[in-house]
Amino acid sequence: MRLFVTGGAGFIGSNFIRYWLENHSSDCILNFDILTYAGNLASLADVAEKYKNNYQFVKGNIADQSSVNKTIKDFRPDIIVNFAAESHNSYAILNPTVFFKTNLMGAQTLLEAARINKVPRFHHISTCEVYGDLPLDSAEKFTEKSPYRPRTPYNASKAASDHAVRAYFETFKLPATISNCSNNYGPYQFPEKIIPLFATNLLDKKPIPLYKNSQNKREWLHVLDHCKAIDFVINKGKIGETYNVGSGIEKSIEDIADIILKNLGAPSRMKTYIEDRPGHDRRYLLDSSKIAKELGWRPEISFETGIKQTIDWYKNNPEWWRDLKGRSPVIENNWGKNGEKQYS
Repeated sequence: MRLFVTGGAGFIGSNFIRYWLENHSSDCILNFDILTYAGNLASLADVAEKYKNNYQFVKGNIADQSSVNKTIKDFRPDIIVNFAAESHNSYAILNPTVFFKTNLMGAQTLLEAARINKVPRFHHISTCEVYGDLPLDSAEKFTEKSPYRPRTPYNASKAASDHAVRAYFETFKLPATISNCSNNYGPYQFPEKIIPLFATNLLDKKPIPLYKNSQNKREWLHVLDHCKAIDFVINKGKIGETYNVGSGIEKSIEDIADIILKNLGAPSRMKTYIEDRPGHDRRYLLDSSKIAKELGWRPEISFETGIKQTIDWYKNNPEWWRDLKGRSPVIENNWGKNGEKQYS
């Protein structure tokens, strides 16, 4: 199989490429990535060397129709797997336009290129956040039939791209699938996201910033379990279908902070509390029974094992993350009434 993977220099994309080549070593992958601040080819340096006959990188923008078309035409993929996305909710408040350009128009550009070049399959990676949020005291879960109610520019841009994928399936019969995943964690995650941010701050003896509503919950899925789920969808999934991918494991932001503090032997006084960003969602939880029943996928990595391995990875790989700490366009701090950052 020949896979055209977009956003492969990012967190989930790079883990997917590594996973895929380790488990499908005769397949070929082209990694198409524009290398934004969060893209890092160092995440795949060993993969590029080990699988040099099966892996190649092309720098490109998924919203550039001519570049996408040419690369697809030259590579002749059997499937496009679209990970490429701006994903940081706080950055989306500061610069919503870039999120809609990349996440919606970039996805539509890929879909059109797939249609024109008759690519046999298209898989789109989406998020639980398209469904909106849930009350903290609710027992409700999001199913694949839950209505879309995005609350932030990032969520809305991803919801719009999901609709674009469905439109190309319904209108043009493009053979497409979608997976909506819960919060991922694991190695090679850019240190603006909560787990690597907290871990790397503490390793540098710096405080960790928690939003004041620190009891807000997320569902946590190890990135390798997510990669396996995508494998199941690609090989067993039904064309035109959407699959929720979650672990069922919920932890609050406060829980995550306490777990990392304990693991690294840091005192609780390292926690600082800041104003919540606008549109801070309370809780997400996916019903993943469909992918379990229909495709046989279930998560295998326990949260206790996965979080310890993840913290240990950041502890043992400072050369990967230390230079990345200053790249993020957002420094979490106080938020103004209209969403503007109020820097101290």
